[in-house]
Amino acid sequence: MNGIKNNLATAAVVSDSSVAPDAPGVADYSRTPNQYVTVEGTKLAYRKLGNRSDAPPLMLFQHFTGTMDDWDQSMIEGLAKSRSVVIFENAGIGASEGKAPDSLATMAHYAEGFLDALHFNKVDILGFSLGGAVAQQVLADRPELVRKAILVGTGPQGAEGFKDLPNIISENMKKSAETNMPLKALLFFTATPEGRQSGLDFVKRINNHKVDPEPVASQEATQAQAKAWITWGLTPANNAQLAAIKQPVLVVNGNDDLIAPTVNSYVLYQHIPTAQLILYPDSGHGSLFQYHALFVSHVNTFLDGVR
Repeated sequence: MNGIKNNLATAAVVSDSSVAPDAPGVADYSRTPNQYVTVEGTKLAYRKLGNRSDAPPLMLFQHFTGTMDDWDQSMIEGLAKSRSVVIFENAGIGASEGKAPDSLATMAHYAEGFLDALHFNKVDILGFSLGGAVAQQVLADRPELVRKAILVGTGPQGAEGFKDLPNIISENMKKSAETNMPLKALLFFTATPEGRQSGLDFVKRINNHKVDPEPVASQEATQAQAKAWITWGLTPANNAQLAAIKQPVLVVNGNDDLIAPTVNSYVLYQHIPTAQLILYPDSGHGSLFQYHALFVSHVNTFLDGVR
C-alpha cells in the first residue's frame, strides 16, 4: 500500500455532519417501502426516493451479502436531496426472489433487465464493492444505458486480494466474537480509534428499516456471491474492457481497504481513460459511509459537472 501512497491525492477531512432524516424536504429512507418488478420470471425488489426530473436517476448496486437495509441511511438521504435514487436488489438477496447468481455476468444481466423493465433509458450508476464489479459489467454489456459511473471500494477483473476474502471474513468473525465489535465495523473501517468509532456509528445507521425490513443473506446466497467475487478476482485482467469505457467515471476508496485493497482503485484509475480518483484518509472499505456527507458532496459535484 505504501508504494502507491505518494502517487495518490488524499481528500481533505471536512466536517461530516449527518443530514437529519426529518429535515424539511428530506425523505426518510427508513420508511421507504419496497417496490417490485419482474425480470424473466423473477420478482426483484427495489426502493426509490428523491425527486429530480432534469437528471438521470442514480442506481445503486450493493456490496457482497448486502441488502437494501445495509445502505447507510444518512448517505442515502443525502444523495436523495439532490436527485432520484434507485436502490436495486439482485436476485436471491433480501426481499428479491429467485436464486442468487454465482457470476458477475448473471448479476449484471438481472440489473440490465431491471433497467429495461422500468423503461430507464439512461441512468447514473454507483456500485460499491461487489456492486462495483456489477457496474463494470453493465458498462461493458450495455454502455448506452449509463451516463456516468461511480465505482467505490472495488476492483477490475484480476483484482489483487479478492481471493483472500474467505480468510479475511473468517479472521474478523473470530475477532468480532472475542471483542464484541460488530463484524462490519471491523471489515469496513480501519483499526485506529477514529476508524473504530466510525464503524460503531455506521452500524447504528443501517438495518433500521421501519417498513418492509429484510432478512439477511442466506448461506446459499452468501456462497454464490463469494464465488462470483473471487472468480472476478481470479479472472485474467481485461484492461481493454476498461480502456473502452467512454463515460466519466469516479473511483472512490479509503486509503487502506481490507476487502478490496486500495491498489485496485488505482488500477481502475490508470486504465479507465475518463476516470477521476478520490481516496479518503484513515478509512477502509466503508469510506463512503465514514465520510458520508463529504462523499455525497463529491458525488453531486461529479454527477452535476460538465463531464
